[in-house]
Amino acid sequence: MEGDCLSCMKYLMFLFNFFIFLGGACLLGVGIWVIVDPTGFREIVAANPLLFTGAYIMLAMGAMLFLLGFLGCCGAIRENKCLLLFFFMFILLIFLAELSAAILAFIFRENLTREFFTKELKKHYLRNNDTDVFSATWNSVMITFACCGVNGPEDFEAVPHLPNASFEEATPEACCQRELQSREGMFINKEACLTGVERFQNRQGCYTVILNSFETYVYLAGALAIGVLAIELFAMVFAMCLFRGIQ
Repeated sequence: MEGDCLSCMKYLMFLFNFFIFLGGACLLGVGIWVIVDPTGFREIVAANPLLFTGAYIMLAMGAMLFLLGFLGCCGAIRENKCLLLFFFMFILLIFLAELSAAILAFIFRENLTREFFTKELKKHYLRNNDTDVFSATWNSVMITFACCGVNGPEDFEAVPHLPNASFEEATPEACCQRELQSREGMFINKEACLTGVERFQNRQGCYTVILNSFETYVYLAGALAIGVLAIELFAMVFAMCLFRGIQ
């Protein structure tokens, strides 16, 4: 009976580690996508120290979970006490690090508010100056998502104009409606847009548009994180039980 329990525990341990392996692969993939994404989010992440740190933490945690899931599977199948103990200690460290990251994200959540992005936009945005990384990134985001500013075109009333721009052009080109939402897309009516004709402008703010676009994925990521934490707890319990059961 004891041998049957040990065998059952071994395969459950393997199963849990397989899910940890998959969770690590998902986190690794998301981290790589955020860092190398060509649509402009890379520059937004780089411009915000908190997001920049979070992206690399996600990448590192994904790589560690990927490796530890693999090691846990090997330790369970081979019934190797050294591998199981190594797995338990590192999975405990990762679990504590993930909890710390979640607490820090909660504490610094005000850095992701609408007011924070509005202040940063008005402070750093240089309109159609694509030689500036911050401005070029915002222009790419506004064109891609067919939005304007954080809250709408009114965000640009306090943004400085370029020397060769007329005072009437309060709205940047990136806020003008296009036939195709890309830099290559033709403007529907650029002149009317720049002079303030609302029907040729994208009036909705990017904060709301992006939030709505990624709402499903945010909940999915949260559910995935909770699932990974639960699996890690079960894996640690099974690792210690299997460690004690191996002669």
